[in-house]
Amino acid sequence: MKSHFKILGLSIVAGLLTACSEPPEIAAKAAKRPDVAPYMGANNGFMTKGWTPGNQASWTESIDKRNQGQNEYSRIK
Repeated sequence: MKSHFKILGLSIVAGLLTACSEPPEIAAKAAKRPDVAPYMGANNGFMTKGWTPGNQASWTESIDKRNQGQNEYSRIK
């Protein structure tokens, strides 16, 4: 009976030590370029329709439309 508690205790300690040794996931490691404005973007296949890279007005309109689509209050009206 005591050996079961000993094994259980050791496995809990091993699990805690394993969880603590994982490297933190930091979003700041993403490729952020402070020298380029967000509306400049990339010209690739992952762009929103109606948005052209370098056009700040179309970027702002696209962001506003996306935010309204995620707003629960405006969706239930």
